Amino acid sequence: MNTMLASDLPLPRIGRGKVRDIYAVGEDRVLLVTTDRISAFDVVMAETIPMKGAVLTQISAWWFRQLEGVVPHHMISADADSIIKEVPALWEHRASLAGRAMLCRRTTVFPIECVIRGYLSGSAWKEYAAKGTLAGEKLAPGLLESGKLEPAIFSPATKAETGHDENITVGRMREILGDDVTERLESMTRAVYSRGEKISREHGIIIADTKFEFGRDRNGRIILIDEVMTPDSSRFWAADLYRPGKPQPSFDKQPLRDYLDAERRAGRWNGEAPAPPLPAKVVDATSKRYLEAYRRVTATDLAIQGAD
Repeated sequence: MNTMLASDLPLPRIGRGKVRDIYAVGEDRVLLVTTDRISAFDVVMAETIPMKGAVLTQISAWWFRQLEGVVPHHMISADADSIIKEVPALWEHRASLAGRAMLCRRTTVFPIECVIRGYLSGSAWKEYAAKGTLAGEKLAPGLLESGKLEPAIFSPATKAETGHDENITVGRMREILGDDVTERLESMTRAVYSRGEKISREHGIIIADTKFEFGRDRNGRIILIDEVMTPDSSRFWAADLYRPGKPQPSFDKQPLRDYLDAERRAGRWNGEAPAPPLPAKVVDATSKRYLEAYRRVTATDLAIQGAD
């Protein structure tokens, strides 16, 4: 499967994020194309990561199928042939879209990342270790790094086009969205995480934390959108290696982060774009991490039929 840095389709492009290109399909649908771009420390790399786009798309599609009956969602299809049947203008692009494209219902997106933390790690641990708080709110004393949080903490954040999202309190979220929408989004977030955490545990994976996005469709329904419980939106740990009190090895872009950290410490990179060129071994190791995450989460190997 060839890698994709950017897509160029015969549809109106209405957005381009760090990873995804978004196209309008009529008035009420969108096509999400997940490229093989990768970012770290808010910088998009020049190199692509083989299979990354397909992994993110197909893990999300797998989760959407597992969530039927839990929450409504935006996925119509992540199968290239089904998408082309709905959008014939794409038939010449089938090979490049295979595995990485998802046809979805269009929504008005809520400007909040719905983060839920089942374990204390990452930026949440850094704030807690320094101040005993999360988004400025006190947590119980004596918690361990990577320790389990019971119950899981709903920790919303503002969405950032560039740079880091900013953690906010639930009270601030209520000011932005209102009480009813805030309660609905928290309830849906907890329902999705509960189902995902249970299934992942059965497959030997801990979802330490994750973030969801929601939107309102043309009928006014609030539905789950974007990616769901992928290595980019979640912190995956191997259950058999879990040891609280320290950082945990994760199934994500850690080989890339480790390389960039080393470049910064050596004074060869200032942390801003452009990033230093990635050695082939870093690209390969990162690709293998994503494929392993897919295999562990879904209990199957990723196979894409008819891709470039």
